[in-house]
Amino acid sequence: MERSEEIGLIREIIGLAEQKSAYLDDTISHSPISRYASPERFAREEAALFRRKPVVAAHSGELDGPSSFLTRSVMGFPVLLVRDADGQARAFLNVCRHRGATLEREGAGCKRVFTCPYHGWSWTNQGDLRAVPQEKQGFPDLPRAERGLRRLPVAEAHGFIWIIANPEMNEPLNIDDWLGPIADDFRWLDLANHKIAIENTIEVKANWKVLVEGGIEAYHFRVAHANTIAPHFPDNLSTYRCFGPHMRSVLPRTSMTTLTDTPEEKWSIRADANVLYTLMPTTQLLVQQDHVAWINAQPRSEGHTTLRIVTLAPADKIEGDEMQAHWKLNQKITMATLAEDFELGEEIQSGFASRGNPSHLFGRFEGALNRFNLAVEELIAG
Repeated sequence: MERSEEIGLIREIIGLAEQKSAYLDDTISHSPISRYASPERFAREEAALFRRKPVVAAHSGELDGPSSFLTRSVMGFPVLLVRDADGQARAFLNVCRHRGATLEREGAGCKRVFTCPYHGWSWTNQGDLRAVPQEKQGFPDLPRAERGLRRLPVAEAHGFIWIIANPEMNEPLNIDDWLGPIADDFRWLDLANHKIAIENTIEVKANWKVLVEGGIEAYHFRVAHANTIAPHFPDNLSTYRCFGPHMRSVLPRTSMTTLTDTPEEKWSIRADANVLYTLMPTTQLLVQQDHVAWINAQPRSEGHTTLRIVTLAPADKIEGDEMQAHWKLNQKITMATLAEDFELGEEIQSGFASRGNPSHLFGRFEGALNRFNLAVEELIAG
């Protein structure tokens, strides 16, 4: 983020506070309930979004060193992530090319060769077929090149390993092209020099879009978060900008509205606001004063989402009992606040069956929700 842009965003918040106004869109809008409760709609999202667009599969620090590996379920696919001897990240389906067994059962480790636990076929961590027991007798003239591991498009950028969860897609993956202008902000965040301090994985019985909507407006803070973060934030004050399908929201703390008496050269958006990046389709990054909360979603169905919630901290501030206690406390606060949103999300999801509302109603100060849903529609339409 350029310094001039940072100052402009803070000025915008101060101006709204002085006007005693929320950040307003021109009109109210509606979001049909079918977007959140239809299996057919979810299948379209799965085909057009989750398995055709770049998604974050891991933080770079999770593949720590040559020959490290991770196994993950990403958008319904079993995925093997590896870092080869040259340090390059690679992604494959975690599936044996002989009879389809799970190739690697461990969640993480360090290997140069992966051997199937069924018949012992093995592959290098570059995906090449290495050995086939009794090959001459059982598989004469085996076309080895055709039996390499199924590759997935992969790129390492801005501290994350991104993939497209689709072995049928084999074009090069350029993350800066996908992020567009918002990529500049990720150079500012320098997440490649962060590490995972602590994490939780939870299951939420709600549509993934319901959960995103719960975080990109401040209208609910005063009521839903009355016992957690509400005292630290102005009532219903936030702004947002769209960068193609992605969004950046600024959620100011109460301290930001008092900066008029502070010289601009001392202003810092991270000191006085949370900055939330919503990256289509399933990654959110909540930038706070000294760390970043990374929320990674795995939509399972129209009414079920797995969420991995991670505290990313600067790599030089991870070690030591005092720092670990600090990050545990931050994660506890994050989880307590999100739990309030997720409980509401599950109630909203269960309410869809009543058919009490044909659509959600978004007020003028909830415009970010409408823009998010329109971005989803545009990506599905192609």
